[in-house]
Amino acid sequence: MSDAGRVAAIVDDDASFSASLSRLLRAAGYAVQTFASAESYLAQASEKTACVIADLRMPGLSGMDLQAVLEQQVGVPPLIFLTGQGDIASSVRAMRHGAEDFLTKDAPKAELLQAVERAFARDARQRQQRRHLQVLRGRFDALSPREHEVLQQVVRGKPNKQIAAALGIIERTVKLHRTAITTKLQVRSVAELTQLVQAAGLFVEDASTFPKGQ
Repeated sequence: MSDAGRVAAIVDDDASFSASLSRLLRAAGYAVQTFASAESYLAQASEKTACVIADLRMPGLSGMDLQAVLEQQVGVPPLIFLTGQGDIASSVRAMRHGAEDFLTKDAPKAELLQAVERAFARDARQRQQRRHLQVLRGRFDALSPREHEVLQQVVRGKPNKQIAAALGIIERTVKLHRTAITTKLQVRSVAELTQLVQAAGLFVEDASTFPKGQ
């Protein structure tokens, strides 16, 4: 069953099939929105959408085109392809680009419902991850510009003396900044600090230089 407030979006130019699928999903307990084209979905996409079920071939933007557009966006819901004219190459491409499933329109109802349930579960996980990331980045936003500079040096494994020289400050000041950083970020070691930085997606260009643990 769907999470409260979450919606399955059907994107298909076949009105009859779209209506039939909508009835099936509503009977299974899902809230549903239907769109006759990829363009109309993109123009009206809702934050509540937890799953997009798209036809592979449609006038205008195809299902693959829709997937390519969604790949460029942040926080998009999982995509399930339904098609009457599937092929192996399209299936492989869709799955490689993160589709939840690739099914024919005559697939068993139970198989389709299982795919939708997986998509809703995946969407819930992704939303939780985004909320967690937002909390983490909120902690980093509390750091001063100088503390950010010290932080970058610390996660690269630099000792206080080198950090002081690099930033033109004294060692005692570096120690004070490090204490403020660990207090604000709620960590106790460089290893924890490094893990937090990586989890927050900060300084990713320097990830290869992070210490393995201290």
